Amino acid sequence: MKSIWMISLIVSSLLLIVVAFRNRLTFQWVKRFTLHLIAAAAVLYLLNYSGLISGYEVPMNPTTIGTVVLLGVPGIALVLGLQTTLF
Repeated sequence: MKSIWMISLIVSSLLLIVVAFRNRLTFQWVKRFTLHLIAAAAVLYLLNYSGLISGYEVPMNPTTIGTVVLLGVPGIALVLGLQTTLF
């Protein structure tokens, strides 16, 4: 079963690289994405440990960071709303 997942990961990674080179993604795009990723992780870290949202703790995992990178501040509200609704 692990070999199927590994093959799937390798194939999808190779296809992602092909798409990136075919569409000629610039270094500027990669730089901007990386800065947004770092900023989202920093904001989540500060919110968790500053006490601004007492009673809540937003987990630091790829899903929540990706949501915040994609949606920005509304992404934080979405994660907190889902956490309140589901737990």
